[in-house]
Amino acid sequence: MDIDVERRVAHALELHERGFNCAQCVACATCDLAGLDEKAAFRLAEGFGGGMGGFTETCGAISGGIMVMGYRMSKGPDGPITKKSTYARAKQLVEDFQKKNGSTLCGVLRGETGGPKLRTCDGCIEDGVRLALAQMADIDATA
Repeated sequence: MDIDVERRVAHALELHERGFNCAQCVACATCDLAGLDEKAAFRLAEGFGGGMGGFTETCGAISGGIMVMGYRMSKGPDGPITKKSTYARAKQLVEDFQKKNGSTLCGVLRGETGGPKLRTCDGCIEDGVRLALAQMADIDATA
């Protein structure tokens, strides 16, 4: 699997400069690893920007990473046997993001709730790509 992390981070940041939301940036920079088309990833992730549709809840970079990772791990509706392992990986990604940034909430990260700005969107996107790739690499290592 081609994981070239730096190339994928750079691609995600280029997408952000073009107007993609944080979830779209992470999903589109990693989607090929799950066999997902970039146009489909873009459309699936559209509502997750701004912390779930601008609601400033869970950071879109986390959502985009979990979306692609889940797509990669899932056996589909005919075999819903992967849910437990997918949840464990999603939980690990969220915990790692939380530990690195102090929050998982978009509004808190951007300093919109009265506290200090903890992370820029570009920083969150970079973290989202790196953490999603780490989880996907671990999937391959344990397969």
